[in-house]
Amino acid sequence: MPDSFVHLHLHTEYSTLDGACRTKDVAARAKELGMPAVAMTDHGNLYGAISFYKACHAAGVKPIMGCEIYLAPESIEKREEIPGRKRACHMTLLAENNVGWVNLQKLVSKGHLEGMWYGKPRVDREILREYSEGIICLSGCISGPINEWILQDQEDHAWETAQELLDIYGKENLYLEIHNHGMEQQAKIRETLANYAEKMDLKLVAANDVHFLHKEDHEAHDVMICIGTSRLLIDENRMRYTPEVYFKTAGEMRELFTEYPGACDATLEIADRCNVEFVLDPTSSEKYPEYQPDDGSTPNDHFRKLCFEGLETRYGKEKAKDKELVDRLEYEIGIIIQLKFASYFLITADFINWAKDQNIPVGPGRGSAAGSLVAYTMGITDICPMRFGLLFERFLNPERVSPPDVDIDFCQTRRPEVIEYVRQKYGERNVSHIITYGTMGAKSVIRDVARVMGISYGEADQIAKMIEAKPGVKLAKEYEEKAELRERIESSATYQELWEYALKLEGMSRNVGVHAAGVVIGDRPLDEHVPLTRGNEGEVVTQYDMGAITDVGLLKMDFLGLKNMTVIQEAVDHIHKHTADFDIYEISLEDEATFEMLNAGETMGVFQLESGGMVETCRKYGINRIEDIIDLLALYRPGAMQYIDQMIEVKEGRKSPVYEHPLLEEICGDTYGVMIYQEQVQNAAKMLAGYTLGGADILRRAMGKKKPEEMAKQRLIFVDGAFKTNQIDERNANLIFDKIAGFAGYGFNKSHSACYGFISYWTGFLKANHPIEFISALLSNEITNTDKISVFVNECFRMGFEILPPNLNKSMLRFAPEEILGGKRGIRYGLSAIKNVGTAAMAMAIKEREENGEYESLDDFCDRLDSKVINKRILENLVKAGAMDWTGETRAGMADRIEKVVASASSAQKDRASGQGGLFDAMEFAAPPPVTADSPALEEWPKDERLEHEKELLGFYVTGHPLDKFRGVVDSERFIKLGLLDEVDLRDKRARFPFAGMIRSIEHKVTKAGKPFGVVVIQDFTGDREMVCWSESYLPARDAGLMEAGRVIQFKAQVTVDDRTEQRRLTGSQIRELKEKRVKKSDVVELTLWTGRSSPEDLQKIKNILVEYPGKTPVLMHIQSGAGKRVTMELPEKYHTTFNVALQRELAPWMG
Repeated sequence: MPDSFVHLHLHTEYSTLDGACRTKDVAARAKELGMPAVAMTDHGNLYGAISFYKACHAAGVKPIMGCEIYLAPESIEKREEIPGRKRACHMTLLAENNVGWVNLQKLVSKGHLEGMWYGKPRVDREILREYSEGIICLSGCISGPINEWILQDQEDHAWETAQELLDIYGKENLYLEIHNHGMEQQAKIRETLANYAEKMDLKLVAANDVHFLHKEDHEAHDVMICIGTSRLLIDENRMRYTPEVYFKTAGEMRELFTEYPGACDATLEIADRCNVEFVLDPTSSEKYPEYQPDDGSTPNDHFRKLCFEGLETRYGKEKAKDKELVDRLEYEIGIIIQLKFASYFLITADFINWAKDQNIPVGPGRGSAAGSLVAYTMGITDICPMRFGLLFERFLNPERVSPPDVDIDFCQTRRPEVIEYVRQKYGERNVSHIITYGTMGAKSVIRDVARVMGISYGEADQIAKMIEAKPGVKLAKEYEEKAELRERIESSATYQELWEYALKLEGMSRNVGVHAAGVVIGDRPLDEHVPLTRGNEGEVVTQYDMGAITDVGLLKMDFLGLKNMTVIQEAVDHIHKHTADFDIYEISLEDEATFEMLNAGETMGVFQLESGGMVETCRKYGINRIEDIIDLLALYRPGAMQYIDQMIEVKEGRKSPVYEHPLLEEICGDTYGVMIYQEQVQNAAKMLAGYTLGGADILRRAMGKKKPEEMAKQRLIFVDGAFKTNQIDERNANLIFDKIAGFAGYGFNKSHSACYGFISYWTGFLKANHPIEFISALLSNEITNTDKISVFVNECFRMGFEILPPNLNKSMLRFAPEEILGGKRGIRYGLSAIKNVGTAAMAMAIKEREENGEYESLDDFCDRLDSKVINKRILENLVKAGAMDWTGETRAGMADRIEKVVASASSAQKDRASGQGGLFDAMEFAAPPPVTADSPALEEWPKDERLEHEKELLGFYVTGHPLDKFRGVVDSERFIKLGLLDEVDLRDKRARFPFAGMIRSIEHKVTKAGKPFGVVVIQDFTGDREMVCWSESYLPARDAGLMEAGRVIQFKAQVTVDDRTEQRRLTGSQIRELKEKRVKKSDVVELTLWTGRSSPEDLQKIKNILVEYPGKTPVLMHIQSGAGKRVTMELPEKYHTTFNVALQRELAPWMG
């Protein structure tokens, strides 16, 4: 093709917010224009390499793998500005062959791992030389290293740079790159480089620095550049690209370079030379590391040995001889060895069992791996697949080979330790995290484009809200299906322009991140397989995403952090302090207390059972075995939920299940006639139509994807097999096939449901049997989430035990169980949960207390701790939070004298440090008395002020609550708790839900149309939320005096999700006053003691005062907990008193 042309300098969407070419479109355009090949040369990265390679092969176009690298002016070690030089020049490198491709990967990786400066992954000449084999170098665009000097008229430096590149790459592999976008600078460069080419006997090569496919895409690309640079389109002084950098035809390119026809021919020559072949085989284990057993045996032998040793450990010596178990284990071992995955299992078992040995909580399993007996015997999972009817073929199908995929849940806080263990064992460069690409989704691209066009946020938000908030939504389909959206877009030329730009940019890469769980383990340094980069925390990350990692055949695993495993372990640690032999793995799976609690709907904090809809389902379902929990986790999802009531009716005997064939009763009997699991679909195919379980898994997948051709093929196999296996006629076989297909559309993975069902059961068991330990752990693991803490504190109140306020003489860093008066137990607030005191400072305070005894006073506390660590601000927050109440001083008094106390302690510490105390001792004089910070006692702050301080610093009210008078009303079943707003079922978008609470604050506003409305912050015992009250609801409430801070109201509210913040919000209506609970009052004296603050001495003082004022008025004593729990008792008749002013004055400290 002598008149053809190949684009060798092209930027795909993986040049994030700079290139606007989708890889599939690039390949299709090259094919359309009859070009034999096309290159990908993204800015400094190889992110899109696999996507580009596959797209080109699918289109029948040769992919040329390259990169536009950033070349540092000197060594990459030198991170400083050099006068007259760019921070980095651009240069185009292409891989000629597979050696060149590996070198390009290593070179690009080196730039990312060692050369990053100002966001650019730079390499230097030394690196170019080290990785030059198999690389073809094009000298670069207008920002190339030779051109940098040409444009500065420094001919000597330009020539020197050209000679340097020639020395690195050699005459055959260096081409001088020329462009023609009608710019004077480029003309100057072309002329100079043509001269160099003649003198150096090099070839020129033409390129167009492609950034978008079609000339008409220039404006959309311009919008993308504005998004990337955070500028407005109307801004004259901003970065712009020429409209000429599009994917030009061969004719257009040859027309531009008529003076240099050989430059276009060179593109074909280079394309012919570049032949990189990837081996993309996701089923291969060749790149997996081989596990090396310590005993010198082969991986396969060691694997078999561990499996049978584990069989005895799991089942005991006698049962391990059971034929069914042995046969199943042998079957699985055979398939795993046949598929060459033994090392995979050995590696996985090794780090999981290491984690368990280090007391790092590990989940019982996740996903389909729990269907493997091998995984169970090796300790990879902790659920017996035989008991729960879990299938190996759902995990590893010998008839549809794909690599095993074991996902593991670790304690969230200690997960990094496991990854570090793997990194140390297999080599730091052999282990890496995995990249993710953020894209411009349907909603976000509307907002991005609108922002740079200068369209107001409000207008853009209105359009974005019309688009469905769910994954996979496409703008074109939304436009087609929603008349309101079409009308809005068509109402304005500006909106139409916005829409056109958004359509062109939708789905393109916007940024990169790190996959939350994915980890790759290679058999050698990973830069020999894939390019690498770094995440924001400095961690090594592959430049390929999960899909590409699978394509190249690397071992990837998901190391997930599950907070619930941390909660379980922390609860168990608390339990061990009084029950040393407690083992969560050995608890009864038939605990009545657990089932009673779940059936009562008391599921707050129970894994996956605490949402509003699930609470109600638990109440209705009648849970009496762990299998019920497993079933509920599978059922409570879209599609399957429709069968919940039917299953309950069958379960309770009110309805009979219908089975189209007796064998279906064997398959679905345990789930009351409903096929809720994928494994049931597989068993049905096997038993009814003679499928193998592997073949049945293929059927299940086909039914799930609903591809007509594959479904038709499977229907024929099923109907034929049903007749041959069970003599089921064609009509009934088709009916059964259709029924199974219907179930398969929502069928859930039973292995995964079983794993998570165990976690649900464990958390339920702990809450039912060890509630204080469990909720202490829950609170500790939500220590920064004040909304969640408020919810759990309210749950403590409901369950009848106390949250004790923070106390510097008793609190630990985290929430912890504590013995209190009367043999009861409560939960002490953790010091690190107090805002703005610092974990390190509190750890130091606890260490000092444990080593040298409790603190005696505020002064003693300050004197014993380094004044450089415990400063005035920390002390103020400790006092306001109530952590110093044990001193007996008022909070107001302590706050007033903090400055003097700190100064005194600091002075004393300086004296000790300088040896002044020793001087006095040596002279046999007594040291001068310490400077005290005595001051007249101040009256305590008002109750409301104290409570507000607690709310501010602790996230909730500890020593009382503004709504205490409304206990039993606001927190009754009549109203939804604000802290549980995220659990409200929003399927009915018109639903209005009942709420109640106190108005903390209100903003009175007016709409553009002049209508008044209010924005209210409403709070109940579980937290607070913002609510909008539009005019029709706001005005009647305002006129009734209800729209004021401090008013307690009940109302209905619509719950919606804010598209931008993804937070739920309330729109209030039907606002009415809420009356407090009526309590009959009598003429009594009421006193209050606080469990966290009052002492036995307080009670004795009260008794002494009452004896001094004898009379006939009864005395009620309230014992008040930090969580608002109150126990009331009437004192004996001998303490009846006469109420007067004198008595009131003496009892004032206990009457507030």
